[in-house]
Amino acid sequence: MQRLIDIDDLAHYLKLRKQTIYNWLNQGKISGIKVGGVWRFERREIEAWIKSRRCSSNSGEKK
Repeated sequence: MQRLIDIDDLAHYLKLRKQTIYNWLNQGKISGIKVGGVWRFERREIEAWIKSRRCSSNSGEKK
């Protein structure tokens, strides 16, 4: 499995526009690294971020 993905792959994975990801980067909502001028994202961190967002949105629900 590929460890680092670029912004195009991330946008496709999250079904978002690249501009949304750039906005999130600027707002500190998501983290990435620049390698050779290209943003890269660690797949494991993205999956953990998604899981934490899902858990936090479920915490307010009544069972």
